Amino acid sequence: MRYRAVFFDAGETLVHPHPSFPELVTEVLRREGHRVDPAVVRERLHVVSERFVQAAQQRELWSTSPERSRQFWAQIYERLLGELGLPWGDGLAERFYRTFTDLSNYRLFSDVRPTLERLRGAGLKLGVVSNFEEWLERLLESLGITDLFEVRVISGIEGVEKPDPRLFQLALERVGVVPEQSVYVGDHPFFDTEPAARLGMLAVLIDRRGRYPDHAGPRITTLDDLPPLLGLEA
Repeated sequence: MRYRAVFFDAGETLVHPHPSFPELVTEVLRREGHRVDPAVVRERLHVVSERFVQAAQQRELWSTSPERSRQFWAQIYERLLGELGLPWGDGLAERFYRTFTDLSNYRLFSDVRPTLERLRGAGLKLGVVSNFEEWLERLLESLGITDLFEVRVISGIEGVEKPDPRLFQLALERVGVVPEQSVYVGDHPFFDTEPAARLGMLAVLIDRRGRYPDHAGPRITTLDDLPPLLGLEA
């Protein structure tokens, strides 16, 4: 097999808010006396993605300190509530931040551990390359998968965020492989597959929610399909 290493994004690739981002949002709002259907929140999530892209285009690092993270996420929640026609206040910012930094509010997708173990069993080195605050290290540890990764390259620790190629390059250097020997799996074309492909990595989009049906490159909807894509026999 031509590949020696497989790297993964974290959010929406390996881990997810539990039971879901919209449901946690509506739970916080319910405690404040606002009744909102999670489906309505889900319909407005484009404002979240748009804010991340805007930050990257303006080279605005959001994950590299708790203060930056709090401010950035407060802006996202304020925009989201504006889309929902709900009032905003500083108290809500703190409640949302506590909710979404609580490790107990996250789970692995069910296909993660079996896939990682299969790839490791085939002799591949594994890594995480993620735009995430430094507490991703503690989250992965709490979920019991830290030991499956040779490297974990996290923007909140390294001080650089995707789509900057330097984050990917750090992972490649630490594992000791060249781009052509490596695979990157992530859920967002702009942050994940496009920069990885430009470096020469095999870039695989995991589209769990069917957002990118017309994606031009390799696309899977479950990690179960990754080993066959890489030529691993059942």
